[in-house]
Amino acid sequence: MPDVRLASPQGKWVLLTTVLGSSMAMLDSTVVNVALPRIGRDLDANLSALQWTVNAYMVTLAGLILLGGALGDRFGRRKVFVIGVVWFAVASLLCGIAPNAGVLIAARALQGVGGALLTPGSLALIQASFRPDDRGRAVGLWSGFGGIGAAVGPFVGGWLVDGPGWRWVFLLNVPLALVCVPVALRHVPESGDQRAHGRFDVLGAVLGALALALVTYALIEAGEGGLVVVVSAVAGLAAAVAFVVVERRRPDPMMPPDIFASRQFTAVNLVTLCVYAALGGFFFLAALQLQVVVGYSALAAGTALLPTTVLMLLLSARSGELADRIGPRIPLTVGPLLCAAGMLLMLRVGPGASYAVDVLPALVVLGLGLVTLVAPLTATVLGSVSVVRAGLASGINNAAARAAGLLAVAALPLLAGMGEEAYREPVAFDTAFDKAMGWCAGALVVGAVIASAVVRRPPPDCKRPECLRHGGVTAPPLEGEPVRKRLG
Repeated sequence: MPDVRLASPQGKWVLLTTVLGSSMAMLDSTVVNVALPRIGRDLDANLSALQWTVNAYMVTLAGLILLGGALGDRFGRRKVFVIGVVWFAVASLLCGIAPNAGVLIAARALQGVGGALLTPGSLALIQASFRPDDRGRAVGLWSGFGGIGAAVGPFVGGWLVDGPGWRWVFLLNVPLALVCVPVALRHVPESGDQRAHGRFDVLGAVLGALALALVTYALIEAGEGGLVVVVSAVAGLAAAVAFVVVERRRPDPMMPPDIFASRQFTAVNLVTLCVYAALGGFFFLAALQLQVVVGYSALAAGTALLPTTVLMLLLSARSGELADRIGPRIPLTVGPLLCAAGMLLMLRVGPGASYAVDVLPALVVLGLGLVTLVAPLTATVLGSVSVVRAGLASGINNAAARAAGLLAVAALPLLAGMGEEAYREPVAFDTAFDKAMGWCAGALVVGAVIASAVVRRPPPDCKRPECLRHGGVTAPPLEGEPVRKRLG
């Protein structure tokens, strides 16, 4: 039984370790977008290379994150977490010294593997280490500090890009790892899941990641046309079909198909796909729009995006309490519509835009939409399956959100008519950005319609999230087990 006290020196070291580890992955997912214009100029990279700079990381992270959690349960959560931190730091170093876009993209894919190993382990280590009566407060502190990290990430990224250079966005992870690893080895107790058994679903993980990679490649390169694009698209769809077949036949699948027998679980994941596709596309393009079209520095662009994350960090817990009282259907309907309104307000952000009049109102409305929907979405995911599957359900939902984001980053430039040099041409980029915001708003409206039609109040004895404060914008919080009962 876990016996670490939060107030003890060991408890504080455990909390520090998990915050540092999760912050590495969270910072990386929020600061890279701000660095993209400078990366493009320094490495002479076209728009598709910038898309891959984001998506190479997301492909491996989304495809392997469920496997990463299973590896920690089987071989030891601390061990896999430490391996993930070291792997992530080495890949970050490769990103920081990359001589060209090809090496950077390959290193980003390796970073995603490290992220898939360390991300599930952060919360799992807290849950496995602290005494039950301290666990809720420990998780609250962990998610709160993680939210602060997400909030300051774009600011820190912009400062690094404008100061020592974009390479330090990646190199910053190395000293964080040098602190995190020895503390983890010395102070964090090892833990595992005695129930973990059977073979790992490596084939399922590989097929899932391969399907995402091939479809992403086809979408990014579709503007060029040719046989390779067609073959990639067909092969990606074939890999997706093979993934479903394999998951149906394996005794211990990574993503058990029968979990989707829950109509509510399926509906909430469809809402997740719509919402996080729009968010992934928005944050990829908004950082470029503010720098390429409006003329912001990287620091100013990163700072400009802060209100959305700050609102989530400050108000997400209260939103969850409101959803407990009124049920999730209204928040999951109103939240996407508010996000859609925020993205349509971004149509006012063009050359000479005023931050106070044009940019800030859009980001505040978007932030309020996220506040309204994220906590209820997570609670509904956990409440739509049996207690023993709560961690699995959260992992699937988190992976779905990341997959949606990477596909949006691949598809939106194509749908909006962005050429390979669009980010170097302010007028052309501004026109395409407006079209992209229309697509994002449309996806959010579809999500709101699904929520209104299908989502209903979960049973009164279902589970509620432990991560009540959340500042991440790329995916909903990754919950583990055990989770606390919701008060009826």
